[in-house]
Amino acid sequence: MKVKYFEDTDTAYVELLDKPVFETREISENILIDVDDKGNLVSMTIEHAKENAGLWEFSYQEITHRETA
Repeated sequence: MKVKYFEDTDTAYVELLDKPVFETREISENILIDVDDKGNLVSMTIEHAKENAGLWEFSYQEITHRETA
């Protein structure tokens, strides 16, 4: 996954899969998603990202599954 932020337009681009985009769908006025030919999410564009996605506070956390005995 890659996250790119364009400060000049306050736009975030989140690439989930490195696949060709078949269709772009408007989810809301400021959110667009790209899907592949099977309808799987490929990427997402968020306009006004600081306001609409709280991008001013971005973090990543990986949670591992631990089995209990």
